[in-house]
Amino acid sequence: MAAYGLYTHIQANKRRSVALIIGLFLLVYLLVFAGAVLGEGLTSGDPVDVLVRRALSDTAYAAPFATIGTVLWILIAYKFHQSLIDAVTGGREITRTDEPRLYNILENLCISRGITTPKLRLIESDALNAFATGLNDRQYSISVTSGLVSRLSDAELESVLGHELTHIRNGDVRLLVIAVIIAGVISFFAELVFRLLFQGGVRVGSDRSDRKGGGAGVAVLIALALIALAWILSILIRFALSRMREFLADAGSVELTKNPDAMISALRKIEGRGELPGATSAVMEMCIDNPRAGFSNIFDTHPSVDSRVAALVKFAGGHDPGPLQLPEPAQEEKEAESTPAVADAQEKPAEEKPFLPARPPVELGSSGEGEPGPWGPHRR
Repeated sequence: MAAYGLYTHIQANKRRSVALIIGLFLLVYLLVFAGAVLGEGLTSGDPVDVLVRRALSDTAYAAPFATIGTVLWILIAYKFHQSLIDAVTGGREITRTDEPRLYNILENLCISRGITTPKLRLIESDALNAFATGLNDRQYSISVTSGLVSRLSDAELESVLGHELTHIRNGDVRLLVIAVIIAGVISFFAELVFRLLFQGGVRVGSDRSDRKGGGAGVAVLIALALIALAWILSILIRFALSRMREFLADAGSVELTKNPDAMISALRKIEGRGELPGATSAVMEMCIDNPRAGFSNIFDTHPSVDSRVAALVKFAGGHDPGPLQLPEPAQEEKEAESTPAVADAQEKPAEEKPFLPARPPVELGSSGEGEPGPWGPHRR
């Protein structure tokens, strides 16, 4: 599929994402039903069909309270999610005075497209990573690590910021934050139930189960299976929301910066160096690259860097330098102290020689005036 074909799917992806969010709400009600079945199984020894009918009645009674509780949880997260993320990552808001180079790159990108400049946050870490957060224009924020700022050139930083701006522009950030919030409720409830059952020594059924040959044990097994299913589905939904959008964000960055080579070299430098110490899995899912791999790549939240680079080479005309070896930060500091000339060059990334010759501007898409990208219609 051509690059412009990816853009034509942005609206479809948004509709599918909304459907996934609705699915997450349905999982909350599934958990309520599972909790009702579990409660009936733990307190009664009646046959399974009787317990299930009672559980359905309990679910209908509890559904409004579950809805109110979920909405309250979302409102709390809406207000405080950035503070929670900053507490985990150590991020702090910065201004032009703190990081003029980074601030100017972001501001120029936003001015070129007439969009609101999001806030900038800096995470003091040698890791190379960045992510966007927020639920509206007043909250949108882009967090970058100090390692990323020090080890990427201006063109590469511009590509990374363009990637995160595309996530904001496409609505990916808002949907992912909501998904993480709701999935967090499901994960919390599931973990709470399993801890109570397997660490609290809860007794299944009652004495009546022996007299009536009741289905308390079966009801508990059904409830546990439903809770496990809801938990697994919530994880898969979160992965789908993150995974399907990285290619679009890469392409959107190239359309914004007209520099596929910079996006490719940035990904190659970030590759395998993005682990944020102490960050939760939910935070890593928001990053430009998540080095935490799942079982046989099934639970990976991002496509591999190789596949993303291959897409940029094929559809945007970029060139792949292959995996890049970067000196360790300690080695860089030692070399900077011993060779002042090198230190001066490191302080001026804009003068660095690119790994490939300069390329003419790249126009992604050629199917006509009406093909919309995240930054407006494509030109012929």
